[in-house]
Amino acid sequence: MSENIMRIIDLRGKNLSRAELLAAMPRAAMGTSEATDLVRPILDDVKERGAAALRDFEEKFDHVRPEHLRVPKEAIEAAVETLDPEVRSAIEESVRRARAVAANQVPKDFHTDLAPGARVAERWIPIQRVGLYVPGGKAVYPSSVIMNAVPAQAAGVESLAIATPPARDDAQGLPNKTILATCAILGVDEVYAVGGAQAIAMFAYGAKGSEPQDGDVLCDPVDKITGPGNIFVATAKSLVSAFVGIDAVAGPTEIGIIADETATPSLVAADFIGQAEHDELAGSVLFTDSPELAEKVQENLAYRVPRTEHAERVHTSLSGTQSAIVLTDGLDQSVDAANAYAAEHLEIQTKDADAVVRRIKNAGAIFRGPYSPVPLGDYMSGSNHVLPTGGTARFAAGLGVHTFMKPVEVIEYDEEGLKALAARINAFAVSEDLPAHGECVLSRFVEDPYDKATLREQEKEAGLL
Repeated sequence: MSENIMRIIDLRGKNLSRAELLAAMPRAAMGTSEATDLVRPILDDVKERGAAALRDFEEKFDHVRPEHLRVPKEAIEAAVETLDPEVRSAIEESVRRARAVAANQVPKDFHTDLAPGARVAERWIPIQRVGLYVPGGKAVYPSSVIMNAVPAQAAGVESLAIATPPARDDAQGLPNKTILATCAILGVDEVYAVGGAQAIAMFAYGAKGSEPQDGDVLCDPVDKITGPGNIFVATAKSLVSAFVGIDAVAGPTEIGIIADETATPSLVAADFIGQAEHDELAGSVLFTDSPELAEKVQENLAYRVPRTEHAERVHTSLSGTQSAIVLTDGLDQSVDAANAYAAEHLEIQTKDADAVVRRIKNAGAIFRGPYSPVPLGDYMSGSNHVLPTGGTARFAAGLGVHTFMKPVEVIEYDEEGLKALAARINAFAVSEDLPAHGECVLSRFVEDPYDKATLREQEKEAGLL
């Protein structure tokens, strides 16, 4: 009999408190303090030396010194011509579906009339300039270009810049051609062959050019940085977040699956392997009240894992402390545990999937039924695959049009509207020991708000009381 790959967490017969349930969930261990010590000098150096530092770090970390840090427009356009027709068709369909969903996500302005001459409106304003990070490393992610750029464009962002590592096999240090082709299809022509923490520094601080082809300014600072990345990228985003917006500090990717005895074990196993392929720290968690299903999933993993392309990476991920099969007393406990885990991706493979979906409070995205696997969302469902990780789905949402917009209230009161509230505002302000606040309002209606002896009479004469 094959050794089980995934560990078991048995919750059966346990009446756990909320704190105990949260603590029982498997998580990846992250060495953030060590990453901070490595990343901070990179940020400081890019801030000080600009493009010169970027070239040095690319040579150090990506083992190539880019000829052009900003990718020439003609190289971006030429990449489309080399794209495999089937891949191009897939990218274009992914873009079409993502744009259709994003168009419906654009929030609507509104106003509320509270009284005659008293209105509060809300406008949604696009962020002016955004830096989108697209990772490289173990895989190439043109899909991340789509997931970041499409909602930003739908939001109306004026200026989009993309940073992605140079391809190590490209003599000029250009990024992967499929990523460049995706940028061209989307109409994004500000692309930088810069990866890692140094790319985040470039976006946050901007970078002056140090060689003739860069000009005086290589890259202007952005107002917000979005996009996934490794622990060094995540740490860099965290460190610059005090003065530039970020979407989230993302951790390793993860999948949770709620399944009962009706689920197909081979599909559960396949979906775990698909997620584990990303990274050795990727998490896979099954919530089930069926020990028989759990056993069959283990058997399927034992057969499938050695035969998949990235078997060693997958085995490390599935056997790590961040992955587990969680045995429960029933569907209620499975749902409670899944809500505590707050998976980035949560699949529902149960006999009454709709009822279970309605009970989910915490998930980055929910994939309902056996024909909605996570890779559908990764590439072509129309949804966004940049999602909250590490349990942050308890309070955070995935990337969308709203990520690239700011709600701004517009207060529209005329004389009548303010006059009706003036005395009350003054009373409120005085109660907080902020009398000048009240005087600010009273000055519009009374001759001398500082004359406390006659103020009451002045208010009566002005019709404020």
